[in-house]
Amino acid sequence: MLSRRQLLQYLTAGSAVAVAPTLAFADADTDARLVLIVLRGAADGLALAPPFGDPEYRSVRGELALAEPGVREGMFDLDGFFGLHPRLDALHGMFRSDEALIVHAVASPYRSRSHFDGQDVLENGGSSVGAERDGWLNRALPPLGGSIGNAAAIALAQNPPLVLRGAEAVNSWAPSRMDDADTSTIERLKMLYSEDSFFAERLESAIKSQNIASAMDGSSARVRSQDQFRSSMETAGRFLMADDGPRIAVLEAGGWDTHANQGAENGALANRLAALDGGLAALQATLGEVWRHTVVVMATEFGRTVRVNGTRGTDHGTGSAALLAGGALNGGAVLGRWPGLRERDLFAGRDLEPTTDTRSVFKGVLIEHLGLSEKYVEQQVFPGSTDAKPLRGLVRS
Repeated sequence: MLSRRQLLQYLTAGSAVAVAPTLAFADADTDARLVLIVLRGAADGLALAPPFGDPEYRSVRGELALAEPGVREGMFDLDGFFGLHPRLDALHGMFRSDEALIVHAVASPYRSRSHFDGQDVLENGGSSVGAERDGWLNRALPPLGGSIGNAAAIALAQNPPLVLRGAEAVNSWAPSRMDDADTSTIERLKMLYSEDSFFAERLESAIKSQNIASAMDGSSARVRSQDQFRSSMETAGRFLMADDGPRIAVLEAGGWDTHANQGAENGALANRLAALDGGLAALQATLGEVWRHTVVVMATEFGRTVRVNGTRGTDHGTGSAALLAGGALNGGAVLGRWPGLRERDLFAGRDLEPTTDTRSVFKGVLIEHLGLSEKYVEQQVFPGSTDAKPLRGLVRS
């Protein structure tokens, strides 16, 4: 069911038509699906994938160091050197099934520590704040043509984030907290606009979109705050499964700015990781067979300090870790050159030194998974980034 607010938004969105002309999606002749999750707030890569094999790990992490693999509530062992936070149980299962990858010591070209500026660089795909006015994922849509172009990307948010903004039409969807419009109201609106093709098409598209989001059975998409991310991931899965639905979805997950009481195996960060993990599991279950055609990329604007601060948390840092999941991945590995945690190895004497440009991860996925040409990716999607070579071998051949 559509809420009254959604009906008004769709039927009176004159100024929004340039962003989302309708909620009708392009026909897709590709099986590839891409989900991008922006972890807003600077996620701690040393907590996501702790390098327990580094001899400096325990001394520099202090009380934030996770228990060894094999210990009760200890981290998962990935390869004898890197582990995975114990609250990422579903992701660990994907890793063991070769359906997950970790790329460690990653960062965008941004080297200051402002959330807003860091997110701008992560999403505009340029080399500095404001270098590009639109988002790199929007710039990736044109060469996909009739395959998954046009309105083939959707943001599970009230408005598309920067990474999806640009000249190409995209859509957004978010659950309403207002009462649903009943069936009779919708039928009367259909009759009212039956002679007006502009509004009739938009009403039909809105109904269609809402039915997809509500498990395609017309039920209300109620969302409780404690499992909002899981619900959004399930909804993303339903959109991506639809025959005439989008093939790219973007979600945002906040709460990663852990300045105080970060915790180790348990605590604030562990709870965020559990929510992320639950969302991934829900997406996989919702997609079913479509999961094997899917790549999920989870990236953050920058990492956090190596050492704990005075309030038992971590401050804004530099290098972090990118997480990838999906049945299309050539997974089961931790990628990237490890810089080490000795004092002389740290960036500015305090942060994990980045050795892989986050754009290299994005490039690899666009080229190998969505089939974009390397030339187009280098020149149009990420201009001026030739030093950030695409990561190879991310996707099953």
